Amino acid sequence: MKTNVGEYEIDEDRSRLDFDRVQTWLSDTYWSPGVLQEKVEQAAQHSYMVVGAYLNDEQVGYMRVVSDCTRFAYLADVFVDPAHRRKGIGRGLVKFALEHPDLLDVRSWLLSTTDAHGLYRDIGFSELRTPDYWMQLIRSW
Repeated sequence: MKTNVGEYEIDEDRSRLDFDRVQTWLSDTYWSPGVLQEKVEQAAQHSYMVVGAYLNDEQVGYMRVVSDCTRFAYLADVFVDPAHRRKGIGRGLVKFALEHPDLLDVRSWLLSTTDAHGLYRDIGFSELRTPDYWMQLIRSW
């Protein structure tokens, strides 16, 4: 499946992904500092969906969806190259996943962010209704 956001193309074709670029982006984020390319590729391989955003075949955005396609989906690694931000690409990536025919039956969508709450609220996300129900285990790499 493909769609457009202005002059940008959003595509789930994994063969188009530039993992050198994705690893560089993600290794500079607060959620994956220093992540190795091997781990980026492994995460993509084991994700239900991996999506790229492109301008003239140059990759400018990335996102993964981890899901069972029925009850649960997690948006991960939503990233847009700084030179292409504020053009609707991040919103387009997320909407691509939410509107994908394979994921229309998913009941619960989750994500984690420290700085993009407004973007996700505009799409329909909200803070956890019962955060005290949730637990986490974080292992060091």
